[in-house]
Amino acid sequence: MSRLQQQNNFRYPLIEASGSPRELGLQHGEQARLKIAGFVGWMCESFKLREQDLARQARTFKPLLTRHCSVLLDEVAGLAAGAGIKFEAAMACQLRGELIGRSAEACTTFVLGPEGTTNGEVLIGQTSDMSDEMRDFAYILHLHPEDRPEVIMWTFGGMLGYHGVNEHGVAHFANSLGGGPRWQPGLSHYPLKRQILEQRTLGEVRNLMRGYPVCSSGNYVLCDGTGSILNVELTADGPAEITAGDDGFIAHSNHFLCGPLACPENDALSLPDSFPRLDRISSLIRQQTGSHNLETMKSILADHDGHPVSICRHPHDGPGDAILPNSGRTVAAIIAEPNQGKFHIASGNPCESPFVEYRLSRLA
Repeated sequence: MSRLQQQNNFRYPLIEASGSPRELGLQHGEQARLKIAGFVGWMCESFKLREQDLARQARTFKPLLTRHCSVLLDEVAGLAAGAGIKFEAAMACQLRGELIGRSAEACTTFVLGPEGTTNGEVLIGQTSDMSDEMRDFAYILHLHPEDRPEVIMWTFGGMLGYHGVNEHGVAHFANSLGGGPRWQPGLSHYPLKRQILEQRTLGEVRNLMRGYPVCSSGNYVLCDGTGSILNVELTADGPAEITAGDDGFIAHSNHFLCGPLACPENDALSLPDSFPRLDRISSLIRQQTGSHNLETMKSILADHDGHPVSICRHPHDGPGDAILPNSGRTVAAIIAEPNQGKFHIASGNPCESPFVEYRLSRLA
């Protein structure tokens, strides 16, 4: 079998869990045991830490986790038991690059409001670009909590929060940002990403983000089941919002667009290809405003203008590698149809891999 055929045949595995927070974590950990162990090992190797050092650093985040998302600690405890690892190692999975400062990834996101699509419903998604080895730790996580919304997300290595959608039509996708306020002690973005998927409206999401202390900067494209869309650039100094213009969509890449942070100093610290990628996806969306559907957005996420650092990003050597190690590639392309509870994902470059559909059972 050729490498391309192997790519086309690869699917991220599906993990399902239900019940109380601890039961969710336990079932998740049991099914993803090998991927979680691999991810912990990868963090130790990448960050040049022994496992005891990783655990010691993870413990420093526990007071803030307890204060802002205590229910997730029960799920982390279940995850540790299910995966057969220490609690501190399971907690480190929720922190990732924040253990050493910040990490950069070259993702391109979008959200289309109802006026931009043929069926009058929101479409939201992204390419997720990072080092190729992250594919080894990734999977689809479908959660059925007993007292919180049903969720589908793409995640990896025991992370309880990443890109996803819930039964109320709340969805979020994300970009890293270059420059901005300096890293400072706080929480990683991953527990916040899970908590966003426990909200019912964008109003609730806004309130959550205003009180959440993050270590570093990150961008979010967001929507809810009412058809509302929003973009938030969240930094250690707080959130800044971008709303849709007359063309009814929001797109983002890896540089700041809001206020004083959209400045030459931060632009110089951003991925060089972030600017043409944003121009390209915005132009492609505008060309068919009002006529978009799942297929048009699949095509846009597979676009190669600027190859290899295009929307559909391919491995390469060249400028920006110091910011994004190993050149980075698209390891997943994701599109959600929140009102229909559908989550579509291509496992790798969408120019080579078909999209696979997953559904929230309460909307099926």
